[in-house]
This record gives sequence, structure tokens and C-alpha cells, in this order.
Amino acid sequence: MIARKSSPAETVNNKKLGQAASTAGLAQLRRLEWRVKHVADSIISGEYRSAFRGRGREFDQVVRYQFGDDVRDIDWNVTARLGEPYRKSFIEEREVTLVLLMEDSVSLQFGSGAVSKREALTEMAGLLSLVCSANRDRLAIINATHGSHWFLPPQRGHRGIRQAAAKLLSSPPPEISTINPIEIPWKFILRTIPRHSILIWLGDFPPRVKPECWPAFRRKFQVMGFRIDDPWERKLPDLGAINAYDPSSGEMVVLDTSSAAHRREHARWNEQREKSWEHFFPNSLNRLSFQAGDSCLHALLKFFQARERRLR
Repeated sequence: MIARKSSPAETVNNKKLGQAASTAGLAQLRRLEWRVKHVADSIISGEYRSAFRGRGREFDQVVRYQFGDDVRDIDWNVTARLGEPYRKSFIEEREVTLVLLMEDSVSLQFGSGAVSKREALTEMAGLLSLVCSANRDRLAIINATHGSHWFLPPQRGHRGIRQAAAKLLSSPPPEISTINPIEIPWKFILRTIPRHSILIWLGDFPPRVKPECWPAFRRKFQVMGFRIDDPWERKLPDLGAINAYDPSSGEMVVLDTSSAAHRREHARWNEQREKSWEHFFPNSLNRLSFQAGDSCLHALLKFFQARERRLR
């Protein structure tokens, strides 16, 4: 079944959000919130502020330096002129717009273990939504799948963000038989999302060519990539001949995992995938790879801590 092709300007307002968020999506979000509540409210929220907000603040005035102030804020010109240390004071930007771009491809439904790539990726999206809500930021969501997409404009407040996240978590997966290409509305996102937003692109990132507007994306937004991997993608197991579904062709194929030729081809694909991944996100602090079955919470915390150390 081919999904209806949505208009590029398709949006859902606040009233419709409450109706669109299914009971199953809210229940899944509540389970995730209960599991990570104390960590999300304390440790990870602080890491989020440091890693995503950084030192992005508006200048207010110059004041006398006091013991314990951040030495990085010292205004050396004023200090040299007056003969004693002065620092710049800032008004912190209290609100950030976090944009989750979910690339919901058929390939995400693969899972060699107990958890599919899609389940792990939607859990990561739910976790990001909870942290965004805890920090009183705004959340926007773009869900791009085969032949269609939908968009939720930036939502404020605990209730609005929960309903937006629940809609994403409860979205049905694409039909396994579809071979339509993924539709990511690049130009629509450029026109609609506020400048300086944090845009996190979630997917499994097969090798691909950059869209023409990618440089404009990197100028306008703080763009990051969150990639989900399966253990079989990183290292193909030796299981002999197995039947596999190829979502790119829509056909069943026989894969001989013991074949040296097949293993070399898999290694080449993996190498191309890594090169494409690093080509999109050359700064390692803007990309996160995590594995289905591992703790999304620990992966996200390590990502925040690495960014915070570099900014500091």
C-alpha cells in the first residue's frame, strides 16, 4: 500500500495534536519517562543544557569581576582601561527549538536481536522529547517515510511536547513491501523551522549523496545525526545461507554469509556507509552512532558529556 502523498505545508495544530496522539503512544512515553525520570530530571538535563545551549547568550552589560565568575567572560579591553578586572554579563537564552527529523525507512524494521532498529530509534526520539520538555524548550517533529511525510510545528509545554512525541512513537511503520523512495522535505524545513534551531536527523543512514541544500542547512541550523546500527551491520555473522528481504528491491534473496565474496561486499558497503556518514557530519561531536539493544540513555549521556567537554 502506498501512503497518501501529503502537501509540503501539511501541519497539525494544537487542538488536533491531542486527538492525533494515540493511547499506545502515550503509554509508551509514560513507560520511558518512568524508567529514566530521575536521570532525565537531574543529570541528563544538565548535560543537555551544556551540550546544546553551550555559551549561546545575549550580551547585557559589563560588570566588575567577582571571585568565582567565569574567567572566559572577562572583557580585557575594559579591564586594561580601568585597571581592574571586569567581565561581560549575559542574558541566557532560555528557549531552544529542538527539531526531530525521523527518517522512517523500511530498513529500520530489521533486527537481529530482541529489539529492531526502529524500536531503538523511536525510544531515542522519545528520550530526546522528555529532556526537551524538562528544559522547557520547544519541540518540532518531521516524520519522513516512503512517499510521504508529516510535520508538527514547534510545541511548548509539557503537555504539547508529550502529545507530539506520542504521535511520533505511535506512527505505524511503512509497509514492508513499499519501494518508494524516502521523501524528506528539505526545502520546506528550510522555510519553516526557525534559524539556529537544533535539528537532529534520526535514521540508519545508508550511503547516499548530500541534498543540494545541505550547506544551507548547516548554516541555518545546528545539525546533528543520530544513527542506529544493528550488530549484523557492523559485523556479518557466519551462519551459512539465509533467506533475507531486500527492501531496496522488494524481493527475497538468499544471502550466503559464509561466502568470502559476500563478506567482502558487506565490508565494502560498511566502508561506504562510514564514509558517507562522516561526509555528512565531519565533526564527530555532531554525530552519534548507537546499537539496537544497547541503552539509549547511556549513549545519549555520553554524547552530551563529550560535547560539553569540548565546549568547555
